[in-house]
Amino acid sequence: MRAVIQRVSAASVSVNGGAPRAIGRGLVILLGVRDTDTLELCPKLAQKCAGLRIFDDADGKLNLSAETLGLQALVVSNFTLYGDTRKGKRPSFIAAAKSPLAVDAYEAFVAELRKTGLSDVQTGEFGAEMQVSLTNDGPITIVIDTDEWNAPERKHV
Repeated sequence: MRAVIQRVSAASVSVNGGAPRAIGRGLVILLGVRDTDTLELCPKLAQKCAGLRIFDDADGKLNLSAETLGLQALVVSNFTLYGDTRKGKRPSFIAAAKSPLAVDAYEAFVAELRKTGLSDVQTGEFGAEMQVSLTNDGPITIVIDTDEWNAPERKHV
């Protein structure tokens, strides 16, 4: 799975032109599911996202998480996170998971995120036409790719 996490001061998503589903301060999480992913990844990824220490403490250091602060999250499914651009100019989405895996993983991730200390979790709708609005705070954007969890660590030089 791949998650793009943005620290926001506010965000919303409109699904198929409907009323916005909005949050205040917290996280926007764009979630992509790969065709080789399993549902077992969802609890750890949800805990990692909610627990990321990307909010300022009293000294202005990034020491606090959305979970610790009881903030909110907006989760939007995004198969394009697995767009392969190595060849040509049109991305290939062959690695993106299809239903039922993609839907099940998205729903499992949201369910796990709701078990954390976040005060509210809003969502888009899998496969729907959505318009996302957000105010990126910082800006702070983090990418988590679960495929990297088992990869050898990079040496810092």
